[in-house]
Amino acid sequence: MSTRPTTTTDAGIAAPSDEHSQSIGPNGPLLLQDHYLIQKMAQFNRERVPERVVHAKGGGAHGVLQITEDVSQFTKAGLFQKGKETPLFLRFSTVAGELGSADTQRDPRGFAIKFYTDEGNYDIVGNNTPIFFIRDPQKFSDFIHSQKRRADTNLRDHNMQWDFWTNSPESAHQVTFLMTDRGTPASWRHMHGFGSHTFLWYNAAGEKFWVKYHFRTDQGVKNFTDAEAGAIIAQDADYHLRDLHTAIATGNHPSWTVNVQVMPFEDAADYRFNPFDLTKVWPHADYPEITVGRFTLNRNPANYFAEVEQAAFEPANLVPGIGASPDKMLQGRLFSYPDTHRYRIGANYLQLPINAPKVPIHSYNKDGAMRFSNPADPVYAPNTAGGPVADPSLFEGENYQVSGEIIRSAYTLHREDDDYAQPRALWENVLSETDRSHLVSNVVGHASAPEVTAEMKKHVVEYWTNIHKDLGQGVAQGLGVTTE
Repeated sequence: MSTRPTTTTDAGIAAPSDEHSQSIGPNGPLLLQDHYLIQKMAQFNRERVPERVVHAKGGGAHGVLQITEDVSQFTKAGLFQKGKETPLFLRFSTVAGELGSADTQRDPRGFAIKFYTDEGNYDIVGNNTPIFFIRDPQKFSDFIHSQKRRADTNLRDHNMQWDFWTNSPESAHQVTFLMTDRGTPASWRHMHGFGSHTFLWYNAAGEKFWVKYHFRTDQGVKNFTDAEAGAIIAQDADYHLRDLHTAIATGNHPSWTVNVQVMPFEDAADYRFNPFDLTKVWPHADYPEITVGRFTLNRNPANYFAEVEQAAFEPANLVPGIGASPDKMLQGRLFSYPDTHRYRIGANYLQLPINAPKVPIHSYNKDGAMRFSNPADPVYAPNTAGGPVADPSLFEGENYQVSGEIIRSAYTLHREDDDYAQPRALWENVLSETDRSHLVSNVVGHASAPEVTAEMKKHVVEYWTNIHKDLGQGVAQGLGVTTE
């Protein structure tokens, strides 16, 4: 019989679930009434002052998006119409490291873009990997806690990381990416970016499509080995930040080709695995990438704090022609990101120049700390005093029907849902022999930290054996773990 205490809310009430958010059916959108999810995210967003809770260390640059192909059959969003040019700001970052951490440590890289469109700001909060460690925001703060510092010693702890990963099999795909040399990119200029989540596109006729964004570096992919990355840490903790600034300052402007995968709206219901699961990629054989255009970074920030530190990206910024999907992680981030900004920067963070849209604002929001542009009367709606009015017709096409029982559940299993199938395919079909060798050695090195217990090493071996027998055997041999 377990003697572990029951998880509670901060009010001492028993928690309904540590893993699953409340949703309309197993695949439907999340509910604002899920007070425990809201409490966890709101509390998590307020843990650090003033640096970001995650993605604290980073750099960025200004640039422009140029659309070269006609994708109007998929979306009416103005920024994606052929011939359109849109200014943007892109921030790169590490995920787990603090402000003073080294750029070349093993970690996913943030790849967040703010497009200053004619219809308001559109933000894509992405990474340099197409997937993530978890699929439900209920586990997000727990995941980040496991990657940060211990409460007692204030030290990073690999045993803590492996404890979370091995107890969360859905992490296997992302951890496999992380433990290859993709986890230590040679520069921000030499890595791909991804929107990661699934998004809704709808065209002028109201036809709907599901899409995923791929930003392919035109400089070519380059990674460091674990040893090379470690050597750079000793030489220059700001290596990636310096590289980007120097490249742009000398006229070597980096660029990325913008591609999308497009899934017909109806395909999602009975696709062979859940297409909204953030731990999965869509096979290109089913949905090949379509080129949309290219963006180029051509101007360095004039003031790091004002433009990089105060840049606030939020996936809730969706312009007409683009909507959210039932991806549970995306649903959680729609709330979490702007909530974090209100705490970290202030209630009126959108009035800061780096975050302010390039179009006029007609809002009834007013007052609050540091607000310098207030609406004139009337300050309420509805009114007969000539105030702005909403235009629902702009968003015709974003609606779709959902139904189901209010529950806490993992996604309903589709016929080929499996937490290990895609990382196994990565091992078998994508990685070279050198990549495989580096993956094993990187895992062994990480799990050989002195704080990783003998019992945890057994769990680590089991975790990688579930992905592939040969991979598990290599890890077991490197860790000195005997397997039956």
